[in-house]
Amino acid sequence: MLVIGIDPGTATTGYGFVLQTENGNLQAVDYGVILTPPKMPMAERLALLYKSLNEVLQLHPPESGAVEKLFFQKNVRTAISVGQARGVALLALAQAGLKVGEYAPTDIKQAVTGYGAADKRQVQEMVRTLLNLDEIPKPDDAADALAVAICHAHSLHTHTLFNTGIEN
Repeated sequence: MLVIGIDPGTATTGYGFVLQTENGNLQAVDYGVILTPPKMPMAERLALLYKSLNEVLQLHPPESGAVEKLFFQKNVRTAISVGQARGVALLALAQAGLKVGEYAPTDIKQAVTGYGAADKRQVQEMVRTLLNLDEIPKPDDAADALAVAICHAHSLHTHTLFNTGIEN
């Protein structure tokens, strides 16, 4: 199953496609970031993000997708801006006809490292290891998006096991 993970942001949105094979192995298919110019008006930045996400979704049509949930921000402006980017990502995935998962940062860390309070470097190293990559994906937002996709793939696999009565 091919899944896309999205780490939303107004300036930088990370995306990562992960394929989970029938035997449960994971492999990176594609990853990167969508950048929007900082001086561009917000409405135009969001429109560019939406257009770019649709292009990425057409390039590698996934079977499912996930977006990182907004965690508490001390800076209200940052929280609002990330929330707007999340909305655009959710819209793009929904309009592509995908069922969408949403995961808190602690859930993503738990799924990838086994520890919900793991630091950024630990998560990035486990993404590299789980996807059998030569180096940690760059930039950080792309690595974070791959972590979202890994979390979602694991969640879908577990859900399938429970729905089919198969025990681990």
